[in-house]
Amino acid sequence: MANNKLQQYFPMLKNREFIMGQIEADRYLKAMFEQWDEKRQREFLDFTTGVRGVKPMYDFISKEILNPETVPERIDELLSLLLRQEIHIVEVLPNDGTRIADESSLVIKDIVVQLKDGSIANLEIQKIGYKFPGERSACYSADLLLRQYKRVRSKRKKKFVYRDIKQVYTIVLFEKSPSVFYQYPDTYLHYFEQQSNTGIEIDLLQKYLFVPLDIFREIQHNKNMRIEGRLEAWLAFLCMDEPEAIIALIENYPDFKAMYEQVYEICRNIEEVMGMFSKELRELDRNTVQLMIDEMQEELNQEKRKVEQKEQQLSLEREKAEQEREKAEQELEDIRQAYEKALARIAELEGKS
Repeated sequence: MANNKLQQYFPMLKNREFIMGQIEADRYLKAMFEQWDEKRQREFLDFTTGVRGVKPMYDFISKEILNPETVPERIDELLSLLLRQEIHIVEVLPNDGTRIADESSLVIKDIVVQLKDGSIANLEIQKIGYKFPGERSACYSADLLLRQYKRVRSKRKKKFVYRDIKQVYTIVLFEKSPSVFYQYPDTYLHYFEQQSNTGIEIDLLQKYLFVPLDIFREIQHNKNMRIEGRLEAWLAFLCMDEPEAIIALIENYPDFKAMYEQVYEICRNIEEVMGMFSKELRELDRNTVQLMIDEMQEELNQEKRKVEQKEQQLSLEREKAEQEREKAEQELEDIRQAYEKALARIAELEGKS
């Protein structure tokens, strides 16, 4: 059975009967469990029993597994692999201050760190990708760049020069990516930076990386879960929950087993995990509804723009038709006047004769 596959590697996993026994024995936990729909109940039982693996896509898990303050070496490696250069975190920066932020967020993880060379990296993991990912990321990048400028200028005072400002990296991982990324079903790493049309090299400091994890998953399925290299191992750890994929990962990269063990240790506290899981479901449902409202509003706006364009076109056509009618009437009037003049001339000639 799928359950036994992961239990062989993680003996702390309990079976469904044990978990349900704990839930049934506690009135508060039972009431909470019964509030969830069948899909959410199954999701919870699957990852706490090992029927499915648990992805660090829950906030309460990622805070432990990917904490830049307690396990900076993990973020160091992940960022190094993503940015294709050696990365070392020297400081975790606050990301709420002047940062542009949404009131309701579908962001699972959002960390801002300063690197050894002075540059800044913002790593964000989104449950559902926001609309307009480029525009949104550009705003966040600009905000981080301005914050860096203010901090460095305040520190260096009269010694400040613009060369003191370092790179700002904006890295966004999507569990469910925006539709624009589906146009490239064979690509899961999208790097962006500003370049000139002439080839002149001027460092404009802002660089971006977008990683659609759903496309990565599909690529992995197409190649039978064959993980190649540390970066693919990390991405598989972040987004894949098939027991076969997890077993393949920890057999080829044994150090990932410790992170899964840490996850399953968290899951042993059923009451705490249920509380955090329920809170995330409420937040996800609320934000998903808001996202749907935003998308519907955008669709309505698009339809409104189409109607306005149609009305404008019809108005132009009516105006053109009116001008043509007036022109035809004028031509008719000119013909009538010419006809009357011709009759008058004929009458005049007949009178003389």
